Parts: sequence; C-alpha cells; structure tokens
Amino acid sequence: MAWSTREIAELAGTSLRAVRHYHEVGLLSEPERRANGYKQYGVTHLVRLLRIKRLVDLGFSLSRIAEMGTADDHPEEALRALDAELAATIERLQRARMELSLILHQAAPTDLPPEFTAAADTPMPEADRSFVTVMGTVLGPKGMDAYADFLQNPTIGPVGEEFERLPADADEHTRADLAERMVPSLHALYRQHPGLSTLRADAPGGERFAKRTVDKALTDLYNPAQVDVLRRLGVLLAKTEQSEPPDQTEPG
Repeated sequence: MAWSTREIAELAGTSLRAVRHYHEVGLLSEPERRANGYKQYGVTHLVRLLRIKRLVDLGFSLSRIAEMGTADDHPEEALRALDAELAATIERLQRARMELSLILHQAAPTDLPPEFTAAADTPMPEADRSFVTVMGTVLGPKGMDAYADFLQNPTIGPVGEEFERLPADADEHTRADLAERMVPSLHALYRQHPGLSTLRADAPGGERFAKRTVDKALTDLYNPAQVDVLRRLGVLLAKTEQSEPPDQTEPG
C-alpha cells in the first residue's frame, strides 16, 4: 500500500508544507512516483516522518536532526545535550517569572535589576535611578549584594539633598564647601555599609571596565558641578585614607 503526500502528512500528524520542507532540506528521502506523477510513500517514509516529528516536538532543530542521520534510534548524547538546554531554559523562564512577580506586586520599574527592586520603594531622582540601573549591569554577585544593602537606606542626609539641588553653574566656593561637608556623611555611610569599599572587586568585566562605565554614567547623568563635587570627594576621601572613590556610591 502506498500513501499520497497528503495522506502521509495526516498519518504523521503534520502538514503538507512540513513534509515538502523535509524533502527540501534532505531529512526525508523522495519516494517513487506513480505513472501519473504523484508521489507514493511507503512505511519506511512514514516511520522516518514520525521520528522527525517526534524529535521536532521534543525541541530538536532540523539541523541537529540531520546530524543524527537515520541509523541511530537512540541518540543518547544528543538527547542529554537537549535535556541540559531545556533545563537551562526552564531555569531562565522561572527567573523571568519571579522578576515579573516582583514588578507586578511591587510596582517596580522594569529598568531596575530585581536585586534592586527594594530601591523602588524610595523615591529617587531620575538621574539616581538611571545610575542604579547602570550599576546593576557592571557589578558582580557580591557587589550587587552590597549595593542592594546600601540602597535600603541610600540617603546621606541634608548634604545629599544639597547635592541633588546643586545647579550646574555653582561657583568654586560652593562646590568645594559642599564636598568638604559631604566627607563625614560618606565616612559614616562606609562604616554602615562596608561592602561599598570593594563594590567592583568581583565585577564580571573587571574593575577597570566597571570604573570606566560608572565614570561615564556619572558624567552623562549629573551636571558638571555635581561631577566636580564627586571628584573633589574622591580626593578628600583619599587624603583621609578612605579607599572609596565617589563613583562607588549613589549620590543623594
């Protein structure tokens, strides 16, 4: 008994288009034709088609099925590799669902990393929030934990509010004075959150890359007077043997 293309597609639970495509890519051999030119498929074709469909349903790509050939009825190595890929996909999807749950239930911004979701509970200027987002892209696991802990209580007092309000054209005296007055608050902040001292230590891209990225973010997000205050803070902190450059903290 022989089947037509439509019949074998129906038997295999697939489509005419799929059968023709399998012929085109070399997965399914061409059958003999009747005198009238119509294809006539046999049991061998049906079994092969069912195997292809089974592997496709499991998640194999057509290129990988082609690599398996037709002889291996139990491609253990390929099956184990696919199982590992599926496990990774499931883990990724589970993480995505957890993040979605946080965003939905806590009304968190979608640009903040999930580790920093708690920061969304505290109102912050747009520049600060953008800076936090950038930090989430360059820090490693330990740095993320330390920064998330800091974000639970990010304020450095009244001088932080002065920093937020500092106009771009603030004069030299104003900038120098503000930097001086911010030093004690920064010292207290580092004592409260010692992890800030080594934020970039486990950065995936390396400390230098993380520093360049953070410096770029500071320059783009804050006005020239604010950036100058942060630079002065770095100098002052270094003089008092505090190793923290200002780009490792969240201003304000």
